[in-house]
Amino acid sequence: MKILGIESSCDETAASIVEGKGDSVKVLSNVVSSQIDLHKKYGGVIPELAAREHVLSVLPVVETALKNAGIKKSDVATELNGIAVATGPGLVSSLMVGIETAKTLSYVHNVPSISINHIEGHVFANFIENKNINFPAIILTVSGGHTMIILMEDFNKFTTLGETRDDAAGEAFDKAAQLMDMGYPGGPAISKLAQRAKAANNIKLPRPMINSGDLDFSFSGLKTALLYELQKDPNYKKRLPEYCLEFQQAIIDVLIKKTITASRGHEAKSILLAGGVSANIELRTQLDQAIKKNIPGTLFVKPELSYTTDNAAMIASAGYFKARENTFTPWNKLDVNPTLSI
Repeated sequence: MKILGIESSCDETAASIVEGKGDSVKVLSNVVSSQIDLHKKYGGVIPELAAREHVLSVLPVVETALKNAGIKKSDVATELNGIAVATGPGLVSSLMVGIETAKTLSYVHNVPSISINHIEGHVFANFIENKNINFPAIILTVSGGHTMIILMEDFNKFTTLGETRDDAAGEAFDKAAQLMDMGYPGGPAISKLAQRAKAANNIKLPRPMINSGDLDFSFSGLKTALLYELQKDPNYKKRLPEYCLEFQQAIIDVLIKKTITASRGHEAKSILLAGGVSANIELRTQLDQAIKKNIPGTLFVKPELSYTTDNAAMIASAGYFKARENTFTPWNKLDVNPTLSI
């Protein structure tokens, strides 16, 4: 079963073809047109600029994905079993470009369309070339817009156990990087600089809600605490690696403790990491170590680095698992939902 995936929820225009078999998918092509350089000078994504770039890029990206997968335009109707598209959450104007493209392709080629939750897409990035995931599974989803702990009891059966009450972890990284004048995107910049520090010395930031007794998160106060520490330190620019190390560790400590707690409480057989911040090497390493120490025998699954940030392979992967259950959405019923929940 072959699925075309289209992703345009924020500032990446992406298309991918995957082939699904059993409980795993194989990527035949994965094309991403990034807008990072465009938005970098503004310190964040400008929605209208993003939408315009999507309009320019989406058809060339889809055509390249088909070509790289060895599918001719004339064979789309016979080669594809579904067209999956992210319908939310995300930026309204960006999502609309991908949705309208999927609707048109579905109608013209008479290929069934599939509505995909962007967050579910991140989860299903873990099923690319992976057949070993057992349920129930706990998913730690960490991105620029979302920080969530999700219980996955079966394919396409999700329950949100906890989520951020304000800033997501990725958003906190971006804002912290702005405070330290490190540019955009903040996560990779902070992670890279943190590697230069051996210790944070006398810098101590809070671990928000780490002992709250629930599985929710809050990172807005952490950003404010960093601001106060910087204001008190006239030499902070010379100690940026130490500040980066402490800020990053504060986030990781909270993420890991709550993930372990959720996994114990639901007797998880697998723990999955998902979202753009799942590319953070320290998070991947420390979560792996914590699982082995605290709940040995629990499978830890993390996506390949190329599938951590927004991409269409994850959307197509999620589409495959819906298509095999005949869960399709008529093309004229596809609609944008910027606040779509999992």
